[in-house]
Amino acid sequence: MTALLSAIRHNPLLWLLVCVPAVFVAQAREPEAHTLLFVLSVLAIVPLATLLSHATESVAARTGDTVGGLLNATLGNLTELVIALAALRSGQYLLVKASIAGAIVTNSLFMLGASFLLGGLKHHLQDFNRISARLQASLLFLATIALLVPSAVGAADSEPAAAFTQQLSLGLSGLLIVAYGLGMVFSLRTHRELFTALKHGGDDEVPWPMGLALGTLAGVTVLVALVSEVFVESVQQAAVAFGMTPAFVGFIVVALVGGAAEMVSAFSGARKNRLDLSVGIALGSASQIALFVAPVLVLLSYVIGPTPMDLRFWPGAVVMMLIATLTATLVTSGGRSAWFVGVLVLKVYLIFAMTLYLLPPASP
Repeated sequence: MTALLSAIRHNPLLWLLVCVPAVFVAQAREPEAHTLLFVLSVLAIVPLATLLSHATESVAARTGDTVGGLLNATLGNLTELVIALAALRSGQYLLVKASIAGAIVTNSLFMLGASFLLGGLKHHLQDFNRISARLQASLLFLATIALLVPSAVGAADSEPAAAFTQQLSLGLSGLLIVAYGLGMVFSLRTHRELFTALKHGGDDEVPWPMGLALGTLAGVTVLVALVSEVFVESVQQAAVAFGMTPAFVGFIVVALVGGAAEMVSAFSGARKNRLDLSVGIALGSASQIALFVAPVLVLLSYVIGPTPMDLRFWPGAVVMMLIATLTATLVTSGGRSAWFVGVLVLKVYLIFAMTLYLLPPASP
C-alpha cells in the first residue's frame, strides 16, 4: 500500500480519484443531470486508467511485454465490453456497432499513432518486434474481412438478406472466436520465442510488488466497469447538449473513453522506449475487439438484446476499419518508427473523425 499511496501523492493526475465517489453521489442525488454525470464519469475514468497503467506495467516487468500487452488489452477492452453491453440491453444497436468500429479504428490509428509520436519525440528512432505486430495486423485484417462480407451482401440484395445475414453473422462469430483462440495458442505457446520483446535500457522505475499490482488491477477494473455504466446512461443525453450525433459519440467519444486505460499504458510504454508494449496494446486490443468482443456481443444479443444483432455495419464504417487495418499493417511492417510516422497515422484518424462529425453515416 505504501507504493500505491506514494504514486497517488506524487502524481497530480491521480488526485482526480476524488471524482470516482463524486460520480456515485451525483448519480444518487441528481440522476437526471446527464451532462454533469457525463463529465464526472470521464474525469473519473482518467485516474483509474492511470492506476491500471501502473499496475499493468508492474506485471509486464515480470511477465514480459507480450503478456503485459495482452493483459492490458484484455482489461481495457472489459470497459468497452461493459459499455457495449449496456447499449445492447437497451437495443441501441447503432451505438453498439459504432463503438465496435470506433474502438478498432481508435486503437489501430489513434493509440498507435500517438504512441509513435510521443515515443519519437523523446527517442530518435524506436524498434519493436515486427513479427508480433504482423501477427496482430493479420488477425485484424481477417476480422475486417469477416465484417465486410455481411455488409456487402446486405447492400447487394436487401430483400432476402435479413435472415441470411443473421445466420452468416452467427457463423462468422464462431469462426472469429476460434481464430482468436488459435492466435493466442500460436503466440503464447507453440511459437512464443518469435514474440519476445526487444530489450531496451534506461528504465529504472521500480515496479510494484506483484500482489499489489494484481489487487489494483482487480479493484480498478471493477470501478471502471461501474463508472462506465454511469457513462453509458448519460452519454446520449449529454451528446445532444454538446451537439454530437449518436454515430460520432459511438465511433469517437465512447471509443476514446473506453480505451483510456490502454492508452495511458501505451503512451507511457512508448515514452520509456518500450514500444513492443505500446504496439502490443494498440494492435492487440483492436484485434481482440474484432475477433472476440464483437462476436461475443452478437451471441449475447440472443440472450439480453430485444432482437438478435448481426455483423452488418454501414459502408462508411467498414471502409474506415479496412483503411485503418491497412494503415497499421503498413507502418508496422518495418519494425521501426519515428515521430513523423505517428503524425501520418494520426492524420488518417483525424480525417475519419472530422468526416463523422460533419457528415454522420446513416443507420444500416
